[in-house]
Amino acid sequence: MKGKDLLSAADLSREDIQLLLSDTEELKSRGCSSFLSGKVLALLFEKPSLRTRVSLEVAMYQLGGKAIYLSPAEVGLGKRESVKDVACVLSRFADIIAARTFSHKTIEELAEYSTVPVINVLSDFEHPCQALADVFTIYEKKGEFKDLTIAYIGDGNNVANSLMLISAMCGINFRIASPKGYKVEESILHLAQTYAAESRVEVLCCDDPQTAVKGADAVYTDTWVSMGQEEESEIKRKAFKDYQVNSELMSLAKKDAVFMHCLPAHRGEEVTDEVMDSAASVVYDQAENRMHVAKAILLYMLGGLEVQLGYR
Repeated sequence: MKGKDLLSAADLSREDIQLLLSDTEELKSRGCSSFLSGKVLALLFEKPSLRTRVSLEVAMYQLGGKAIYLSPAEVGLGKRESVKDVACVLSRFADIIAARTFSHKTIEELAEYSTVPVINVLSDFEHPCQALADVFTIYEKKGEFKDLTIAYIGDGNNVANSLMLISAMCGINFRIASPKGYKVEESILHLAQTYAAESRVEVLCCDDPQTAVKGADAVYTDTWVSMGQEEESEIKRKAFKDYQVNSELMSLAKKDAVFMHCLPAHRGEEVTDEVMDSAASVVYDQAENRMHVAKAILLYMLGGLEVQLGYR
């Protein structure tokens, strides 16, 4: 991995991802352990969360360590106390920091001044831990990545950015359909296409959901209005009204295609109840796998599973 921190999917190499997915599979089968006994994880959150907080707290508990949750009111990151000072102080108490922030620059500043590893567990630019859980879920359902295609329908947001990069590195074809004005940034698209060329797969960015979904193995969507964007809700609903994942759209994918969503879902907006509750839906598997992937990441950044088991 590039440096001590996991701030972006681009911090990982193909070999890193393969190792993390292999470790996730191993740790999921093992259950509880004492691999991180005596270690402390600081959860530094500017945004509330269900899956991110619980998955990390349970992961640390099942690895024998301790997680401490720090709410926005308790820290006041960058307001009550500077990001630099928070990073320096937490480095004296904790062995690793997981930060969930509004701005990606905040994550980068934390990592700059922290002397312990920092994990990006969501910023406005990327969500690498979610993407790792997503590709692990696909691997569980499909058994391999060869010749697979993910169709992402909706906003070219933080989740799309990380999933596009990791899919391209894993050798998964990736298509994203977004309305004009909401496409992924050119820098991310260019980097993903570079990875895709090396993996001999395709990354396609378009504005037609049908084109993206046709023949896909997985159909993915996310909420149209992310936390902190509430003032844009009506504008975004109008822009995305033709980007709902419903049974008609799903019918264009392969018969055994899975439906994916990082949650929380706004049922009736980006996805219908019929699709969310269908046999094709793997959204709760994704949610569970956030915990198993979190274990692999925490161990990876604090010594590695291979060190604990004495092999590799």
